[in-house]
Amino acid sequence: MALLEVHNVSKQYGKLTAVQRISFFIEEGRCVSLLGPNGAGKTTTLKMLTGLAAPSEGTVRFPEYEGKDIREWIGFLPQYPAFYKWMSAREFLEYAGKLTHMTGKKLRQRVEEVLTIVGLTEAAKRRIGGFSGGMKQRLGIAQAMIHRPKLLILDEPVSALDPLGRREVLELIREIKRETTVLFSTHVLHDAEEISDDIMIMRRGEISLSGSLEQIRQDYQQPLLIVEADVFLEDWAASLTRYPFIDSVDCHHDTAKVTVTDLAQAKMAVLADLVERRIPVRRFEVARTTLEDLFVKAVNS
Repeated sequence: MALLEVHNVSKQYGKLTAVQRISFFIEEGRCVSLLGPNGAGKTTTLKMLTGLAAPSEGTVRFPEYEGKDIREWIGFLPQYPAFYKWMSAREFLEYAGKLTHMTGKKLRQRVEEVLTIVGLTEAAKRRIGGFSGGMKQRLGIAQAMIHRPKLLILDEPVSALDPLGRREVLELIREIKRETTVLFSTHVLHDAEEISDDIMIMRRGEISLSGSLEQIRQDYQQPLLIVEADVFLEDWAASLTRYPFIDSVDCHHDTAKVTVTDLAQAKMAVLADLVERRIPVRRFEVARTTLEDLFVKAVNS
């Protein structure tokens, strides 16, 4: 059963259409990444899911909790979270818990639980103003989890972090997804590929591609020939388009990536062509297109 269902949702700001008739569902227990370049409509979409923005049309439903306040079941970390710098981490989480109507022993126990989950137990008494960027993001995730949400929504959770902070937060999300359904937005494909079960790619307010990571790889990855030489290959690469089994050619200086539909024919033809033209080849490799290739194609099409 779907935890969340979105049907033909759009959002307009005056004459600007930020999101245009998107539909998707999220199954319970999955980790889903919402991919797209800046301005694709990711943040607007997440705001509509959390109730922070009302759709101009369409519906957002939690079928199991129909008729209830969906905010009770959602945890949210905005792209630019705000903290009271004079508070300690423990004080901030107690404050966040009280906002969700948690009190007493139950609240104190939950605060200690989430401090442990996000790895901030030893920093619980420190003022937030002295935290690193990675520590603040982990604290932000902790406040989003304080009330045990069914769906944890994270807007660009690692975009502003250094490599160490990014690694810490990604590892944290990897642990959290074992117990909670997670939806996070990002424009960094590697992050999505590393921890996601499902992906959705947005462009210009629309979802251009969605599905499980495994199925998308199976359906869309294509055979690829990589050629490197001791000379520039632009002219040679342009000539390859005459072959019907070559889908596309991407060439930069001395490196050409040739996407093909028939690998056996392509290998024979390309190798023969290289030999005939006496091109000094440094590398000839058979590979497959990556998820990054698909992402670039989806957002630029």
